[in-house]
Amino acid sequence: MRLVRGTSSVRNLLLAFRGKERPQSAQITEATEKIFGEALTVKEAVSQIIAGVREKGDAAVKDYLRRIDGVEIKSLGVSTEDIVLGANGIEVDLRGSLVLAADRIRKFHEYAMPEAWQDDKMGFGQRFVPIEAVGVYVPGGSASYPSTVLHTVIPAKVAGVEKIVLVTPPTESGVAPAILAAARIAGVDKIFQVGGAQAIAALAYGTHSIPRVDKICGPGNVFVTEAKRQVFGDVGIDGLHGPTETMIIGDGYANPDLIASDLLAQAEHDALAMPVLLTDSESLAVQVAEAVGVQLKNLDRLAIAGVSIENNGLIGVLDKAEEAIDLANEFSPEHICLFVKEPRQSANLVRHAGGVFVGENSCEVLGDYVAGPSHVMPTGGTARFASSLGVHDFLKVMPVIDLDGKSEALVDAAAAIAKSEGLTAHVRSAKARKKNGDAGL
Repeated sequence: MRLVRGTSSVRNLLLAFRGKERPQSAQITEATEKIFGEALTVKEAVSQIIAGVREKGDAAVKDYLRRIDGVEIKSLGVSTEDIVLGANGIEVDLRGSLVLAADRIRKFHEYAMPEAWQDDKMGFGQRFVPIEAVGVYVPGGSASYPSTVLHTVIPAKVAGVEKIVLVTPPTESGVAPAILAAARIAGVDKIFQVGGAQAIAALAYGTHSIPRVDKICGPGNVFVTEAKRQVFGDVGIDGLHGPTETMIIGDGYANPDLIASDLLAQAEHDALAMPVLLTDSESLAVQVAEAVGVQLKNLDRLAIAGVSIENNGLIGVLDKAEEAIDLANEFSPEHICLFVKEPRQSANLVRHAGGVFVGENSCEVLGDYVAGPSHVMPTGGTARFASSLGVHDFLKVMPVIDLDGKSEALVDAAAAIAKSEGLTAHVRSAKARKKNGDAGL
């Protein structure tokens, strides 16, 4: 794992990583050539897929499932019988864990629900209206992520969304039982076994089988992210989620083995994942580097974690301890984990992060599954202006203006501003509300 000393050097490396162009991999180029008959960029391939789904609907979706995923299916939808059968097939311990996680997630989002208000004296107020239909994308294929089901569907349910449609890539044997179980626990209305850009296109524009939704949320691969980018405007999206990233801030009180385990937990997500430690302790930096090397050897996903650690991993030794929070705020990572003597004090200084994990026992892994807040968080520096997924993503804020009996006092001011803008119809409309009936200019 790369070890860099000096605040300036660490900062330059972090910012260079943030601005680094990531070239399209040879594997993706080869895959597009095999599927489409020519080498395409991700953007070009996704554009073709979206156009195909808009034109041919279900037929195009099934065709792309066959060509891209190598799966032949008769029905895109998963029947209620198959959902129940699959959900009942999971182990008792897993079911109990999913229920525990769902309870905590639901409670967190219930606390986060905003309340409508109305000021009769001022004549204004605000309502929060749920989106009617939401599509949830859950990654799948080689692995299943029931936790993502809970962390995307439950906040939508708490917000009051009427219709929640889940899409996830199928395997030869269908949708993973753990996904089906989590979907039942969370309250999904319909499940469709389709993934990739074709799933996003189907949710955005609708097909014979898959209903059009108002907003799409959930993480996915580069094709899913690009598809969300291209359909945005025709449908809402929660954000564009890139590779995951964790920034741990540690001091001389931190446990190097715990830090190493958390860095590797991040690294095994994806070869593009970014695990970072910032510290002012040379001793801690060296111990963590050694612990990462030892623990890495025993991982099932060693190949993936190893690439992440090698290419994107960083241990930065800073000149001063207080520079860590400033640098973290500047980088604005998805996760900031505080392994310091007074973590709650440090937490109050964090301004830009998808989520803050306070103390070594508040590890990100617990946040991934059972802590409560959604694990779908802003990446790539977007924490400067974006938030983790929550009820706010599924609510429209609707101002309510009720000036009955109060409007006359505002007429002259509105008319004066309208006149300055040259909008004479506005002036007349305002002045028509005066009791003396003066609608002149």
